[in-house]
Amino acid sequence: MRPPILKQEVPCTFWVDTIQGEEVYEITIIELQNLFDRGVLTATGYTAFCLERIQKVGTLNLNPTCPKVNPDAMEIALKLDSERRSGRVRSMLHGVPVIVKDNMATKDKMQTTAGSWALLGSKVPKDAFVIAKLREAGAIILGHANMSEWASVRSKIYSTSYSPRGGQSSQCEVGSSGGSAVTVSSNIVPLSFGTETDTSIIGPAQINGVVGIKPTVGLTSRAGIIPVSESLDTVGTFGRTVLDAVQGLNAIAGKDYDDQATQDSRIAQYCDYTSFISSKIDLKGAKFGLPIKRCWDVVPKDQKQAVSKILDAITATGAEIIPTEFLCAEERIQKDGAWNWEFGVPSESEFTIVKVEAYNGINEYLSKLSETDVKTLEDIVAYNLDNRGSEGAQCGDHPAFPSGQDNFEEILECKGKKDATYHA
Repeated sequence: MRPPILKQEVPCTFWVDTIQGEEVYEITIIELQNLFDRGVLTATGYTAFCLERIQKVGTLNLNPTCPKVNPDAMEIALKLDSERRSGRVRSMLHGVPVIVKDNMATKDKMQTTAGSWALLGSKVPKDAFVIAKLREAGAIILGHANMSEWASVRSKIYSTSYSPRGGQSSQCEVGSSGGSAVTVSSNIVPLSFGTETDTSIIGPAQINGVVGIKPTVGLTSRAGIIPVSESLDTVGTFGRTVLDAVQGLNAIAGKDYDDQATQDSRIAQYCDYTSFISSKIDLKGAKFGLPIKRCWDVVPKDQKQAVSKILDAITATGAEIIPTEFLCAEERIQKDGAWNWEFGVPSESEFTIVKVEAYNGINEYLSKLSETDVKTLEDIVAYNLDNRGSEGAQCGDHPAFPSGQDNFEEILECKGKKDATYHA
């Protein structure tokens, strides 16, 4: 069990109201289910609380995390409460409000836009696979979280976790899934979902002090997700505890015939990932590598001091921390350790893969939308040019996009061709 966290331990700005006398600050999924089962709380009551919390966080100017909430959330909660009273509990997520990133298709009254006004009004053909799994598990899709527009693929220089539709989310200095992480860290919901191509789950989780799980590609389906890269994209979870995050993984993992990566026989699929959660006793005798060159040796002093406490705690269990090196560190990582997916020669650059796969993947996704004239990436680029004031198509148009949409322009040039450089 986690140690109790009291309101007095945080500034009063971040205090969370009680519900019917019950303390719900940092409440976990197991604790919620216990209150639900005892009839102390209902999914309806807790969902109303979460919706009010969205408004309260917004009025405090902490961050605009949810550009759109689900107008059917309360009705769904009522139905799930009725199921519970009749003896049916679907899973550990039954009646639990969750928030999903704004690139996950939801076929309901909400809009899936990747943060762009260009997709407002469009209709998706069906729920994304992971959304359908969440509904099946009894989770309440409370809303879409803000994100870096187009999951950070549109520009070389941009404000992380800013989107024209959602505004600027705070506490999101790295990673396009920042809005999802913030909804957990600011006590809006106990569980949220994001995507990662490169650092978009692990980065926001680190900054917001929550647990983020980036699954192996193929463990969770990307079908119905506005894509960046078929080789790198994955859908993962944010939770307050490891157990909560794993409960979320349990709900969304599984094979999907619309995503061939999930059919890979090398990807092990399990029914319950909580069985792999262990205690610190199991760390005795374990060995961990700590990469030094262009990694640990460039970490700022204050961050090293914080991380060193964790490393000391690991070694105190009987584990061993072994200094090591990435064999490809000089070819793949800048001298200062900063993230840069264009670093290196084209045949080794991550962006070489991304450019090709983003063109093909985004076009395929857009082609399936209805009630919109936006059907290709070329249409997106044209829309941005026609709406420069909000979409920042060119340098100097918008402070959130100092370099305009230069990545999109490069992606258009490659036309999705998987040439020799792509295959190198």
